[in-house]
Amino acid sequence: MDFASLIGFLSGLALIISAIFLGGSGDVFVNIPGMMIVIGGTIAATLLTVRFRDVIAAFRAAWIVFTRDNTDPQQMIDNMLEISKISHRKGLLALGEIESSSNFLKRACLMISDAASEKIVQKTLQTEIDSLLARHYQVQDVFKKMAMYAPAFGMLGTLIGLIQMLSTLDDPSSIGPAMSVALLTTFYGSLLSSMIFLPIGGKLKSRTLMEVTNLEIIREGTLSILSNDHYSNVYERLSSYIPEAKRKPLVVGTKANAGNIQ
Repeated sequence: MDFASLIGFLSGLALIISAIFLGGSGDVFVNIPGMMIVIGGTIAATLLTVRFRDVIAAFRAAWIVFTRDNTDPQQMIDNMLEISKISHRKGLLALGEIESSSNFLKRACLMISDAASEKIVQKTLQTEIDSLLARHYQVQDVFKKMAMYAPAFGMLGTLIGLIQMLSTLDDPSSIGPAMSVALLTTFYGSLLSSMIFLPIGGKLKSRTLMEVTNLEIIREGTLSILSNDHYSNVYERLSSYIPEAKRKPLVVGTKANAGNIQ
């Protein structure tokens, strides 16, 4: 569970709700037709722009991002150093026995054990990284579009409310409540955009950058193993992917075993 996102969402929502009730009754902020315009219009416009399966994939990806922790780059470096030790002590064929939760890492190890050339390995892994970036961009784009459409439909609802208000100017007592209802749709659109869609898109982008960093660590570690680089050289090559203050010191002399890698 991504507790930072959960805390951020709950605290922001709590502050907005508190401000609403401290300023008066919360009933005036509930308007069903306005919600229908903003939510329904946003969904309709998004479905007109992208494929339905892309929208489903976007919300599925958002659920995964907010409920699962990503592998820390330092942990991935440790994994590659462990694999490097295995390759030096047991040979490249032993890497085919490695089990990992990362399909990308398992594929890299299998390519090494199958004696694939360095050029083929580099091209294959880089293509996989580029494909992942393209897929993740599509997911992020769904929430970017929804963040753009929500305020637009909020303004559209406001215009509808103003038109209805102007049609009843002969009754001055109805102008205030009608104006309040007209402005509610702008509130709904801004709330959805700033509290839901933009944060989700930003979180997806952040997790994509971290995942790409992990994949690049695997790619560079794989190429180092194929080049038969020394253990310390592999460490120096991979540690450049994380800030110096967060780098773990190199530990040598530990026993390496082919088995499960995170």
